[in-house]
Amino acid sequence: MAHTLQERYSELVDAKLRSTLVTRDNYIFNTNHEGTPASGAVKIPVRDTEVEVKAYNKADGAALSNGATTYLTMLMSNDEAVNELIDGYDAAALPDDVVAERLASAGYTLALSMDKKSIAALETTEGITVSDVKTAATSSNAYSYVAKARTALSRMGVPASGRWMIVSPEFMEVIMQDEKFIRQGDLAQELVEAGAVGRIAGFTVFESNNLMFEDSTIVSGKKTTTEFICGHPNWCHRVQDWVVPVGVNPIADGVHIGASAVQGRKVYNVLISKPKTVYVKRTEA
Repeated sequence: MAHTLQERYSELVDAKLRSTLVTRDNYIFNTNHEGTPASGAVKIPVRDTEVEVKAYNKADGAALSNGATTYLTMLMSNDEAVNELIDGYDAAALPDDVVAERLASAGYTLALSMDKKSIAALETTEGITVSDVKTAATSSNAYSYVAKARTALSRMGVPASGRWMIVSPEFMEVIMQDEKFIRQGDLAQELVEAGAVGRIAGFTVFESNNLMFEDSTIVSGKKTTTEFICGHPNWCHRVQDWVVPVGVNPIADGVHIGASAVQGRKVYNVLISKPKTVYVKRTEA
């Protein structure tokens, strides 16, 4: 029964986590991997070339070519836990609505932490493409910066389908004034449910206030704000798993008697396998 509850509680926390995340799996990050995350490391399959197409001769056939998939090791370096005492209630008389509220809170805080670390990886991984324009966008030139990002990704061979853009609230304010911006109400229901706020120049747009902001971020001695990040899930990887599933467990610490706590432990990490395919537009002050 305890294991069943842990599975059910973990599913509830994951559901809240998924609904809260801006950096959604399968939209921003892919989750392909080999191995068990709880063991501490997984293998990420990366293939940068497509299958070669050759002319075929009925007599001689077609020459064989070699194709290889590279496997990168990703350590589960983010190890986070929830461990909160449920005060005011004995473990034997804990109301279901209190349990649900604490589980929802656990999902929210885990999602916030995961979003911050995931976006930081997109912003700071060595080798990403950073726009050479460091001035803030205005309503008159914002679309040109988006178009430049589109051109850069196209030149790198990034597929047109599946491209995403994460924007700051300030850039969102500017770009939504452009008539080319497709608003949320005109998106497919699937994208709306995934948290998308619009589309522009082929990018599905997500908004986040976890991008670098000049009031608190210094890069190379300069106050820095990220206006937007563009990329594709093909080369952005994230893997997560519960090491210890979530449960409401009795506390036997020699101090509390008959008390309980929401406890669980999750590991995850983010890897950008081809950094140049992530395009970042910043401002510097």
